[in-house]
Amino acid sequence: MTTLTATDPTTGRVVREVPAATPAEITALIERSQSAYASWKETTLAERAEVLRRVATYLREHTEELAPLMTQEMGKPIGEARGEVAKSAWAAEHYAEFGPEYLADEHLASDATSSYVQYLPLGPVLGILPWNAPFWVAFRFCAPALMAGNTCIMKHDPHVPGCAAALEEVFRKAGAPDGVFQALLAQTEDVEQVIRDPRVQAVSFTGSDRAGATVASIAASEIKPAVLELGGSDPCIVLADADLAKAAEVSALSRIINAGQSCIAAKRVIVERSVHDEFVELLAAQLRDLVVGDPRDPATKVGPIAREQLRENLHRQVTTSVEAGATLVLGGEMPAGEGFFYPVTLLTGVQPGMAACTEETFGPIAVVMAADDAEHALALANDTPFGLGAAIWTQTDRGIAMARRIEAGQISVNGIVKSDPRLPSGGIKRSGYGRELGPHGIREFTNAQQVWVGPVKG
Repeated sequence: MTTLTATDPTTGRVVREVPAATPAEITALIERSQSAYASWKETTLAERAEVLRRVATYLREHTEELAPLMTQEMGKPIGEARGEVAKSAWAAEHYAEFGPEYLADEHLASDATSSYVQYLPLGPVLGILPWNAPFWVAFRFCAPALMAGNTCIMKHDPHVPGCAAALEEVFRKAGAPDGVFQALLAQTEDVEQVIRDPRVQAVSFTGSDRAGATVASIAASEIKPAVLELGGSDPCIVLADADLAKAAEVSALSRIINAGQSCIAAKRVIVERSVHDEFVELLAAQLRDLVVGDPRDPATKVGPIAREQLRENLHRQVTTSVEAGATLVLGGEMPAGEGFFYPVTLLTGVQPGMAACTEETFGPIAVVMAADDAEHALALANDTPFGLGAAIWTQTDRGIAMARRIEAGQISVNGIVKSDPRLPSGGIKRSGYGRELGPHGIREFTNAQQVWVGPVKG
């Protein structure tokens, strides 16, 4: 029997093993989703909203049971884990409140007496999710899809089976109809069966660009729509006219949330040369104060890396970059002892071509690059195959003007890059396509059906 195994990255010990679904069990789960869709699509928006509100209430009332699962299975500091449960509840509440507005008929003038677009559900939708934000990515996927009238099959990362099972239990305990939201505990190699099943109508994938390309190719071969939210090498531009202290504070936070294991973290901080040294001092001061340790301790700001091989790859990126000429200001040493911890690390003098610049760094590594001026900073920012998020620190009007020239799906001017249920997020280039959240996200998995009502206007 094949099992899915969860390892506590704080200790390196196995904490959970669950059986992986067999092909027959996968087929039965898809059939339940299809059966549930037959009635779910006929519910009113108000009825769907009520289910989402009950789910949100359950999340908020059971935070102290749910948050520790993330801490145990992927090392998220407990304070961040509690915040993630709350943010997931917010996503459910947001679509309960604004879903009817986002899905309202869109009237368009034509030669018809009346012509409009109505947004109708597609059917069962598959979400293939990563381990780094187990609850948030689930609700980013399911809240809009469910509000639109689809049913959801969630294939979570095999390293967080406890989180996956708990998410399905949340819907069950909140009284959601059977089969509307299901967790598929399956091996990664069995996902193709689900994508190719004719009852599954669309796919949402969050993960690496390599895996995303595989998922997208399978979905395309079946003529099924997909939304891909892939990796990032997000630039954070800091110009000479910025509030340097605030930029350093926010850049440090952006870099170390979830121990730096975030697609939209500030991966490359590009600083105008005239303020480079001053900014580096400010950033180093912020990073030095961060407490690395047991994620169960509320004082901990940086927990462990989720898995041993991820930590090893992180260390390779640091060491090869230093060997290529980068300066190690902080951290950079593999710690002894149990667990998969890695110190908060600061690299300066990073140049294009170094591993810390060209590869996605998924850990608490701050990378600083020097730019001659704003034009050079823009060129460095766009010199990447990725295009997920970006930040600009400068005078407001200048930042707004520069945003149009940055190749990314999401730009923050004088603020942190984050996901927000009210606003669409997603990437371009190798960071994916399609949008999640906001009004754009809920329409991704709908049939934008055009309706023409005669007679022709005289």
